[in-house]
Amino acid sequence: MSKVFEEIESSAGDIAKYRRHSNGRGFVASTAKVDPTTFLDPTAYVEPGATVAGRCWVGAGSWIDRDAVLAPGVFVGANVHVGAGTVVGVGAQIESHCRIGENVTVEPGARIDRDSTIVAGSVVGSRKGATPTKRDMTRAA
Repeated sequence: MSKVFEEIESSAGDIAKYRRHSNGRGFVASTAKVDPTTFLDPTAYVEPGATVAGRCWVGAGSWIDRDAVLAPGVFVGANVHVGAGTVVGVGAQIESHCRIGENVTVEPGARIDRDSTIVAGSVVGSRKGATPTKRDMTRAA
């Protein structure tokens, strides 16, 4: 019989317990909440305190950091880091290889192009499906 929880030690020496999500087998911290309709790739992580709503898709190697919130229908590509405290609005799309800083707000319907870096405290607007401008990505709130 396999273990129900996996224990992972951080570089600071803290130990967190993770379980496998029923839809995709990704790692979910014991204090995180991930809706059962969300797909979480087996190599993706959701950290303590994070919330991932229904009908989301989180790709390979992606990391949803502490206290981040993903609203319903969010797409997160492969190898994306969603920073601590970040809030991603309904139906937003974050393409592969993006780095989203801490406490960023991604508005509903926004799209972030692959390989983008969004600095901490930024607000990324939707502009009716347009991709964020350089100003969106570098502006601090």
